[in-house]
Amino acid sequence: MSLFSRIRRRRPPIPDGLWLKCQSCAEIIYVKALNENFKLCPKCNHHYLLSARERIDLLCDADSFSEMDAVMLPGDPLNFVDAIPYPEKQAKAREKSGENEALVTGTGTIEAIPFALGVMDFTYIGGTMGSVVGEKAARLIELARDRRLPLLIVSASGGVRMHESIIGLMQMAKTSGALFYYKQAGLPFLSLLTNPTTGGTTASFASLGDIILAEPNALIGFAGPRVIKQTIRQDLPKGFQSAEFLLEHGMIDMVVPRPQLKATIAGLLRYLLRLPVEAPPEPAPAAASAA
Repeated sequence: MSLFSRIRRRRPPIPDGLWLKCQSCAEIIYVKALNENFKLCPKCNHHYLLSARERIDLLCDADSFSEMDAVMLPGDPLNFVDAIPYPEKQAKAREKSGENEALVTGTGTIEAIPFALGVMDFTYIGGTMGSVVGEKAARLIELARDRRLPLLIVSASGGVRMHESIIGLMQMAKTSGALFYYKQAGLPFLSLLTNPTTGGTTASFASLGDIILAEPNALIGFAGPRVIKQTIRQDLPKGFQSAEFLLEHGMIDMVVPRPQLKATIAGLLRYLLRLPVEAPPEPAPAAASAA
């Protein structure tokens, strides 16, 4: 027994963060393997949250993304305090997410097609929409209109940020108005809804795409299912507010697994922009047999 005790004492400790239990199927997953597989559970295909930068790397061609408005920061118009003052909450969110706000915007290419891209980051105060998110989205839409670029916005949001009150709510009208003028220019807007997309984001630009895509099992809605059930005092249908339920009821157009997103979006843009589809390369001629 003393030998086994010495062996146990000599065994190096397992570092934290190497393994996790799947939120959906409870499978034990090696984190490195998860990250190498688009952050999908290898057993049940559960889609884990992607940061804005990971999403940009997934969708954009290598080294093609050029960020805009990166240094914009929100103010504190209401001197808002809940558990902590709003400026302190912003600082903690910047440290946690590595971003200055909940939306990253810029231009890039997807399978060599130039486009304008906005990606929300849920790790920044739940991807909530305040003055900076609305302003950055509006500026992105206006830039896409001026440069006649197709537009893609990837949503992951808990809604409007209560810390900015009516100023946050005004961003719904601002972004919707900017999209109205963008669409008048005859340009395509694709909206990708990821888990979760809720509240004022759903009620504004996220639902205004010419084509609305979603990732599998994404929670999409305005109010949460618990709030709705308490309000109407009725049991909700199974799978209510899932991407598949909304697809079945005509609220979105496509549910696309993460590994297929880039090719699907590029194909849609080629169709909407009437770009030629590249023919596959012809096979090389067979080598002549030796005499």
